[in-house]
Amino acid sequence: MSLWAIVPVKPLRRGKSRLSGVLTEEERTVLNFSMLGHMLKTLSNVTEIDHTLVVSRDPAALALAREYNARTIQEVGSPQLNQALHRATMFSKAFNAEAVLILPADLPLIQPEDIQFLLRSAANPPVVVISPDRRRMGTNALLVNPAGTIDYVFGPASFQKHCDLAEKAGVRVQICDIPSIGLDLDLPEDLAIIRQMQLA
Repeated sequence: MSLWAIVPVKPLRRGKSRLSGVLTEEERTVLNFSMLGHMLKTLSNVTEIDHTLVVSRDPAALALAREYNARTIQEVGSPQLNQALHRATMFSKAFNAEAVLILPADLPLIQPEDIQFLLRSAANPPVVVISPDRRRMGTNALLVNPAGTIDYVFGPASFQKHCDLAEKAGVRVQICDIPSIGLDLDLPEDLAIIRQMQLA
């Protein structure tokens, strides 16, 4: 199986605006840069992933991606996450990708073994593997094999929407609740939980 990981990245200086009450703009920029670096390093340590593709409008994010030998696509025009992911999937398929793993950059606790667990769950395609956020509302990891089997509907209530799309497509749905993937960093309470876990 030829597997590509696709990582969408918002502009590093604009991301995590909901943390503005507890972090300055500069602190949020440093945090976003650090989380992207962590994700890229983690993916580089998963030998089952053939290529990593970063999609962003931010030249700094794309430059960091290239330091990890990731391929890059620079977004243009009005940003739209699901359209950008569709384009990235078509790009990967043009280079013979059989499956794609969509991962946001804001998963500071993710480790290679978490990704490998997802990959083991994707055996015997066609299959869609979904790892929800800790509230079981959003989608924090989405593995689609074969690539392009379903559309992307990231946004409010995307977990259930992705499940419904996979079922409608007639493919097996595998749900993986993985604590480190479930904890994305969006709200001040998420930051507090992560800090507590890092101190433990």
